[in-house]
Amino acid sequence: MKTLAVIPARLGATRLPRKPLRLLAGRPLIVRVWERVSAMNVADRCVIATDSEEVAQTARENGAEAVLTSPAHPSGTDRVAEAASQADYAHYDTILNVQGDEPFISSDAVRAALGMVNRAFSIGTAAVRATPAVLLEPSVVKVVAADDGRALYFSRAPIPFLREPKDSNDAALHRERVWQHLGVYAYTREALRRWVELPEHPLERLERLEQLRPLAAGWAIGVGVVEGPLRRGIDTENDLAQANSEWTIYSGEPA
Repeated sequence: MKTLAVIPARLGATRLPRKPLRLLAGRPLIVRVWERVSAMNVADRCVIATDSEEVAQTARENGAEAVLTSPAHPSGTDRVAEAASQADYAHYDTILNVQGDEPFISSDAVRAALGMVNRAFSIGTAAVRATPAVLLEPSVVKVVAADDGRALYFSRAPIPFLREPKDSNDAALHRERVWQHLGVYAYTREALRRWVELPEHPLERLERLEQLRPLAAGWAIGVGVVEGPLRRGIDTENDLAQANSEWTIYSGEPA
């Protein structure tokens, strides 16, 4: 199957203004993400999908492929779906979605998401084993899954909950099941098309998690679990400053 990687990029971020164009080690952040995904050799083509002509032009000037999409999209998935529907990309079977603020996304995570689709899930994503400390952070999305890898729920709440923290056996078991969701998705073309046709679900609205829309509709989402180390995406000025200071350490991970 032929795979198209799409990196959605919206210029109007509020926590980090003009985020796609901010510099990471001297190059625009969105270009760094494109370079990262392209170097993994997991997709036959990699394109940036943006609502901004400025972002598109900057991407092209730095060697990346970019397409313009509607500024009205409520989510990155909607933007990816529009890009994938364009005539130039209509022959790709699998669509990979890597968020535009994830320059440190691991190749293991990307391959895990694609691997779920290859295992006959129509949607695949990835998670990393994390420390229980993330359970207390609403900004960190957690996921629990069935034994076959099918997602049971995604939440900002502390899941799974440890009912008896003083029980050492329970605590050890709990540590193995704290999984942090990672911002990468793979879909069959048909699953992506149907996802964006679904109406917003109340659970999606409450948690502000778009993946709860297909999950609540009864769709199976495969979760590939990888080991750390984990690097978060870039959402704030502090995140960007830290990323710049650590770029030479993390950018050398083999693809």
